[in-house]
Amino acid sequence: MLIIFGGLPGSGKTTIARALAERLNAVHVRVDTIEQAIRASGIADDAGPAGYIVAYGIAGDNLTLGRTVIADSVNPLRITRSAWLSVAQAAGVTAAEVEVVCSDKAEHRYRVETRLTDVEGLVKPTWQATCERAYDDWPDTIVIDTTLKTVEAAVDELIDRLGD
Repeated sequence: MLIIFGGLPGSGKTTIARALAERLNAVHVRVDTIEQAIRASGIADDAGPAGYIVAYGIAGDNLTLGRTVIADSVNPLRITRSAWLSVAQAAGVTAAEVEVVCSDKAEHRYRVETRLTDVEGLVKPTWQATCERAYDDWPDTIVIDTTLKTVEAAVDELIDRLGD
């Protein structure tokens, strides 16, 4: 199975994606890590679409090995979401789309402004950049609101909903 995460920076998607990957013994493919590695290589200052394209390849390789893959990225555009679905289709596996949100704006802003990076050299977006980011509506997806949930409760809910 390919579990496709998306959500604005600071929503909690990487925290939930990691915990779910650990619980399911799944492969965690994080676009932020890939994009920062591309920038750190000195080949390009802007990873552009390359980070997503590399992630699609890594996910596809692992899916064909029979592994469950958790794709972790902001995934803001329909085109990136469609590309993830194509990866699952090419590998012959099912896909589930998960949008992680933090519905409390004050809490979301606090998270964006206070979180530390865990990827060396990665510069996190500001609250203003987060608010101004292009982000297409994402209908027909599993929505997990992290505002008042523990990580464990969010993962439990997600596992229940993935089983439906």
